[in-house]
Amino acid sequence: MTDQPAVLTERRGPVLVITLNRPEVRNAVNAALAEGIGRALDELDSDDALQVGILTGAGGFFCAGMDLGAFVKGESPYYEGRGFAGIAQRASRKPLIAAIEGFAVAGGFEVALACDLIVAAEGAKLGIPESKRSLVAAGGALLRLPKRMPYHVVMELALTGDPFPAERFHELGVVNRIAAKGEALDTALELAEAIGKNGPLALAAAKQILDEQFDWSSEEMWEKQGAIAGPVMTSEDAKEGASAFKEKREPEWKGR
Repeated sequence: MTDQPAVLTERRGPVLVITLNRPEVRNAVNAALAEGIGRALDELDSDDALQVGILTGAGGFFCAGMDLGAFVKGESPYYEGRGFAGIAQRASRKPLIAAIEGFAVAGGFEVALACDLIVAAEGAKLGIPESKRSLVAAGGALLRLPKRMPYHVVMELALTGDPFPAERFHELGVVNRIAAKGEALDTALELAEAIGKNGPLALAAAKQILDEQFDWSSEEMWEKQGAIAGPVMTSEDAKEGASAFKEKREPEWKGR
């Protein structure tokens, strides 16, 4: 047992670092961890000073998935309004980066897949081994992976339950960057810095369009995109971005 919170948060300028903090059980997801992630994402979404979130894990690994011991005892790994682990069904409105050391398997991989970008350390293992325990990867992996990598590769992951190294996922485009061991968070912070320089309204709109466009028909896609992008294009920030470019200076975003 530990008196430490299941999830830690740290502000680094416009970046909120969210650390899964149950290393004694490999950061497995129980009720406290799901609530901690959910509340951290609520904080990220509600604070205008924050631009980007990073999820990482304590103890040299990301997350081993659902806490089976807590599950057997009847504990729920869900957080109201956001689903499994406080993220699987509804992540944040703002960009999220997963910084993976060691491994992200089962529900832990699904937590990473709910993020917008993934940074993984060399040799990290990622996979969905649920079938080995007569469980189903129902936290988003079977829904998200077929949209991001070849069907038969996803089927192999799901049916064998064997993990792939991060380098394989990088080749397939699921992992954005490979970091040296122990440097996944630093690499994610570099990526967050590049993202955080951009207009907050534009970031949220781009993420929303990319998240929702899979279900849009060819007849409605321009209208739906316009409804999201239109207010951004006529915002104060859009005018500021154009003015800053012309005046060769850094923009000062207002978020409106």
